[in-house]
Amino acid sequence: MNIPSNVVRGVTLLGFAGLLAWFVGCRDVVPSAPGPREATSAAAAAKMPGYLTPEERPDSVALLPPPPAPGSPEADDDEAIYRKLSALQDTARWQLAARDANLKFPEAASVFSCAVGIDVTAATTPRLYALLQRVIIDAGQSTAKAKQHYNSNRPFEVTGDPTCVPEDEKMLRGNASYQSGHASLGYVWGEVFAELLPERAGVARARAYEFGQSRVICRVHRQSDVDAGRTVGAAVFERLHQDPEFVADMAAAKVEVKKARKHGPPVGRDCSAETAALQAADPAQQPRP
Repeated sequence: MNIPSNVVRGVTLLGFAGLLAWFVGCRDVVPSAPGPREATSAAAAAKMPGYLTPEERPDSVALLPPPPAPGSPEADDDEAIYRKLSALQDTARWQLAARDANLKFPEAASVFSCAVGIDVTAATTPRLYALLQRVIIDAGQSTAKAKQHYNSNRPFEVTGDPTCVPEDEKMLRGNASYQSGHASLGYVWGEVFAELLPERAGVARARAYEFGQSRVICRVHRQSDVDAGRTVGAAVFERLHQDPEFVADMAAAKVEVKKARKHGPPVGRDCSAETAALQAADPAQQPRP
């Protein structure tokens, strides 16, 4: 898969999260959760620290423009992509998107295992395992300010369409759509693996891109939410490199990864099925030029 360099290295935003007003009138409207919303990473942040303090995290409101106005070209793009990706419901790619939604460990530690060819566990790569957990806080909480500021509904709240994660819908209704915390995290995770395994950087970034696209496929985010989340993730990853503890953990993780590479991909994980699901997905999920 060829991912344009402007996406994998910086992810230029050509469109930003919009209100799905264009759905109203043609689909049933599902009431949104009343009142302010918080980031889905808030519960995790209460249990463990990230690397960055709240003051050190990128300001997502300052970093990003507001969502596009209803009827704008960006909003029209979101609708078109939503409609095209709806064809993936109940396919293998839809099922992979549901698995990508799970940020609980140990399962979440293996998201990039097939792409980079190593098994990530608390026993074999402890520093990397802990690092992946901690950056969830940094990437997710960095999106919280804009989420709370714009307080936008998620696509499924507006359309009434099913999602690939019905068990998460109650929680998602209390969490704004703009921008995607998962996409922010996916960008950071992808860059972590790209730095640790430069020979696998391309596939790591491609998997990070697909991790973000899973949120659009699941109908829990718009394409512009995901694009904006990647921009926040890029800012988070840059800021993390100014943190001495993160830099030290990356150095230790690099040693662990070198050893893990000798043992190959994880045993029992169907990497061929994952590859097939990604390759068979609708081309609408490719990056916008």
